[in-house]
Amino acid sequence: MTFLVLPILKKLFLSANTRIVYDNRAMRDAEIDPIPRKVLVTGGAGYIGSTICSALQDSGHVPVVLDSLVNGRESFARSHPFYRGDIADPGVLSRIFEDHPDINFAIHCAALAVVPDSVSRPYDYYKNNVTGSAELFRMLADFGCENIVFSSSASVYDNVQGFMVTEDSPTRPQSPYARSKLMTEMMLEDMAAGYGLKAISLRYFNPIGADPRMRSGQVQREATQIVNILVAVANGERPIFNVTGTDWPTRDGTGIRDYIHVWDLAQAHVKAVERIDDVFPDGPGFVIINLGTGSGVTVREIVSAFENVHGSPIPQEDAPPRPGDVAGAYANADKAAELLGWQTTMTLEDGIRDALAWAESLSFS
Repeated sequence: MTFLVLPILKKLFLSANTRIVYDNRAMRDAEIDPIPRKVLVTGGAGYIGSTICSALQDSGHVPVVLDSLVNGRESFARSHPFYRGDIADPGVLSRIFEDHPDINFAIHCAALAVVPDSVSRPYDYYKNNVTGSAELFRMLADFGCENIVFSSSASVYDNVQGFMVTEDSPTRPQSPYARSKLMTEMMLEDMAAGYGLKAISLRYFNPIGADPRMRSGQVQREATQIVNILVAVANGERPIFNVTGTDWPTRDGTGIRDYIHVWDLAQAHVKAVERIDDVFPDGPGFVIINLGTGSGVTVREIVSAFENVHGSPIPQEDAPPRPGDVAGAYANADKAAELLGWQTTMTLEDGIRDALAWAESLSFS
């Protein structure tokens, strides 16, 4: 009898323990279920901003879009409250907060963001990216919006041995665009201290791909991002792909980057909104977080990956570096995992496939 009872007791014990585990997991999940937030997204009709808005909406939050449409597309904001205007315009900010007094988060994506263009138009970059951001941050504080997530850039980093950078790695921005991002970070840190803000600066590495559900993607008149240039060459819109810079101190002489799927990038912003109080348990503050995959890919390697996904060779030739180009870097993303509970889930090939699918969808629209 004892031999019959013991297995039954063991089974009951394990079953009870299993229920406890599941019950505890359910309780834990219930505790971290996000509260729906209303979030102002500047630049929310652009490539990255619109993808962030979709990710916020999919997670139960309500994005409110502010975009000048200099680079954005109004159709990308059609599912959200949309306001056309400049980030430094007090009139449009007042109207937004009159209509949506419950906005308590802002994600600031709006910026001019083309490195070679910034070299020839530095004034526009400092005026829009730095001065405009200063006015925006001040008005957000005045309206009581004390939680800010800023879209920064890994272009602020200096070259380091091995090319992997942490948030504590030295900075040495090499273009007006990159300098405008670092200046805005410094300014935001001061304003967080002065006005009691909780501010997270997310240093992006190199976004690629499109919203996997094809709600938005790259629509710049002239492609400047490497995967989009490759798509243009593959589709016959450009005759050849230029490998710009072949004498960098990398494994094959070409620049090295960390290519992150734009959907993974968008999910990090959702995490930042939902966990900002956990990031700053003691009140206002400022923190920098890298967003990347943790893997460096050279230009020749991404061209090879693109050819494998596309199924055809890409005509290419070597060329000198562009103005403002650097050898590159890739992310140590440990801090994002620790503070935000975030890590990438999509591959380089996923990003290439989604970029090709997005380009195909545009050809039918």
